[in-house]
Amino acid sequence: MVRSVNIGSLKLGRGRPLALIAGPCVIESRQACLDLASRLVGLARRENIPLIFKASYDKANRSSIRSYRGPGMAKGLAILAEVRQRFRVPVLTDVHSEAEVGPVSEVADVLQIPAFLCRQTDLLVAAGETGCAVNVKKGQFLAPGDMRHVVEKIETTGNRNILLTERGVTFGYNNLIADMRSLLILRELGYPVIFDATHSVQRPGAGAVSSGGDGRWAPALARAAVATGCDGVFMETHPHPAKALSDPENCVALSDIRPVWRTLKRIHEAVR
Repeated sequence: MVRSVNIGSLKLGRGRPLALIAGPCVIESRQACLDLASRLVGLARRENIPLIFKASYDKANRSSIRSYRGPGMAKGLAILAEVRQRFRVPVLTDVHSEAEVGPVSEVADVLQIPAFLCRQTDLLVAAGETGCAVNVKKGQFLAPGDMRHVVEKIETTGNRNILLTERGVTFGYNNLIADMRSLLILRELGYPVIFDATHSVQRPGAGAVSSGGDGRWAPALARAAVATGCDGVFMETHPHPAKALSDPENCVALSDIRPVWRTLKRIHEAVR
């Protein structure tokens, strides 16, 4: 049985409505972040979507030293705090070290552990000890069953507000495969499962100084994931994907979110 996880006023888990985690890959500017949050929150209210706003203040594992990383923790957290307060929406952001966990937990409703850091014991324990919800992205190098050890590390803190995110598995060089069986295996660990549609179509390191991707396939994989059985979908979005400063090839255009989400809701209601 999948337990319910509390995130602000939202509940994720079995029997709950399908949740959307959406926002830009990285905070590009205060105004751009506020504008995007405003439009996503408006959409969520019109369509009755449980929304968690996602944005990173730092992309610490960019392919190249020349890639844009974000505004940094201090400026980024100030922007996320403003989003949270102004729009009354839960926010999610990445943490990369134990030193970041404390300050971030004062602002974010969900602490996200990046895929490459999902086995870092001290980071997982520090995140769990905050009492915040912790979303762990399964590493591209892990079998889904191996996430039981990750879950156990967080559970040792007494924290049971855990989300597990599937974002594909490495398939040769510069490619990922989304195995829908992973969603079912992860669910057997007893926590809500999120499908990361936009990072599952990423081509790591395939660009000249960045990762490439095939964002046009993200909606199709999201449909398959919802039909298989997941509790939420993670989609990075941008008003003008080609101009995005991070992962432009992967994100879904903001104008496409509404029709995509309506289809996902219908699938979720059918299989639920």
